[in-house]
Amino acid sequence: MTQKERPVVPLASLKQRVGTEIGVSDWHIIDQDMVDRFAGVTGDHQYIHVDPVRAKDTPFGGTIAHGFLTLAMLSTLLAEVMPRIEGTHTSINYGFDKIRFLTPVRTGARIRGRFVLKELTERDKGEVLFRNEVTVEIEGGGKPALVAEWLGMAVLG
Repeated sequence: MTQKERPVVPLASLKQRVGTEIGVSDWHIIDQDMVDRFAGVTGDHQYIHVDPVRAKDTPFGGTIAHGFLTLAMLSTLLAEVMPRIEGTHTSINYGFDKIRFLTPVRTGARIRGRFVLKELTERDKGEVLFRNEVTVEIEGGGKPALVAEWLGMAVLG
């Protein structure tokens, strides 16, 4: 999948969207190959993630994605919905104030991200700090996979 071109908006325009939903990403499948590759990168080879035969006997009925894989998908999901501020030189991940893993993502499921811009703060030296409330939904699921308060920073100039 190729990344969509993000719209560029004036800072004043984005400020007006504080407290509103910025967007909902496309659906993304979390397949066994992705889970296996994530296990290889992180060294987390727990059987509930990488052994479909053994995982069938768990309450999940099969393998599940690592919680941190679901969290790592936020970069992809955000890039599909968050506009860039005019004059942005670079954007960086500034961290999280809260992360909760609520429902395991079964291998083969599709997820998407829902983003609400909670705060936008101008700081010194052309820095703009964002606080997004993120919900990762599982297609057909009643509860989200995770909810988080995610901070990002745009460096202008």
